[in-house]
Amino acid sequence: MPATAASPFAARLGIQFPVIQAPMAGSQGSRLALAVSAAGGLGSLPAAMLTADALRAELAALQAGGRPYNVNFFCHRPPEPDAARDAAWRGRLAALYDAEFGLDLANAPAGAGRAPFTAEIAALVADVRPPVISFHFGLPTRELLDEVKRWGSFVLSSATTVDEARWLEAHGADAVIAQGWEAGGHRGHFLDDDLTRQPGLFALLPQVVDAVKLPVVAAGGIADARGVRAAFALGASAVQVGTAYLRCPEAGTSALHRAALGSPDAAHTALTNVFSGRPARGIVNRAMRELGPLADDAPRFPNATAPIAPLRAAAEKAGTGAFSPLWAGQHVAAEALDAAALTAALARGVPPDAP
Repeated sequence: MPATAASPFAARLGIQFPVIQAPMAGSQGSRLALAVSAAGGLGSLPAAMLTADALRAELAALQAGGRPYNVNFFCHRPPEPDAARDAAWRGRLAALYDAEFGLDLANAPAGAGRAPFTAEIAALVADVRPPVISFHFGLPTRELLDEVKRWGSFVLSSATTVDEARWLEAHGADAVIAQGWEAGGHRGHFLDDDLTRQPGLFALLPQVVDAVKLPVVAAGGIADARGVRAAFALGASAVQVGTAYLRCPEAGTSALHRAALGSPDAAHTALTNVFSGRPARGIVNRAMRELGPLADDAPRFPNATAPIAPLRAAAEKAGTGAFSPLWAGQHVAAEALDAAALTAALARGVPPDAP
């Protein structure tokens, strides 16, 4: 695609290229988002794990950048308390706590670690009015979504099935992110948690394009211009890329996570719920092998985050990512590029007549 050209969808968002950097909570902040936006794509800020003060600071940094950006929020419903389930899970972790790392299970923290989009968060964001807001796990309440729309924000949300795409269109999304099975991180499903109903991107994408009148963003397994070209050939209006951006120097990816992404281990990923309580794709490690990868008894999302946190910290201190969520999709980029170079490389796959 010519360096000065913008597709109609990109023009609607005020960006040069229809390339969106996926929001990746815990592995990036505004620095990566700013770098992608400066390079002509749409940088994204994950907000679900940020405190109010941290969110204010990150939004101020994005505003100061002077380019369009996306802020991402979760729309999950916090689970009902289940003391018996949580205690049983901690019991499974007890041997690892004590024998392996000398940790006291009684001191293990509690808490969710991830917050959904609420009226309080909306009030915090209202003065900034981000140009794009994306949601994971559906959409917020009608009242909150109407508030976001009053700001003039363009609304994206993820669908893992055709039914979810239709639901998003009917309930107010401006565009649908078709999240294929290959995608790293948390699955965005919200109507049905049956993973067997969630197809790969290149099966899902054309079906979603045919089913809705909204622009469709392709996500999952796209790491280079070849994947971008394939997505546009199947009707995408834009692509969303995550795993490849994890290797950029502007990302906050830990050294252990970076090393795993650049190793042969990255060829083996799986869906797991042992880190958060909800299926998410990551590089297979010891925690996934010994506790899951999908554990029926894991605490409900996001309550599994806290119990494993001390194990993760102890293992990382010892130099291993054995208990860390090493999120990654099924296609890791062959080389690590900075955000500007990666965005330009991806943009070369966008056809001149992109919708």
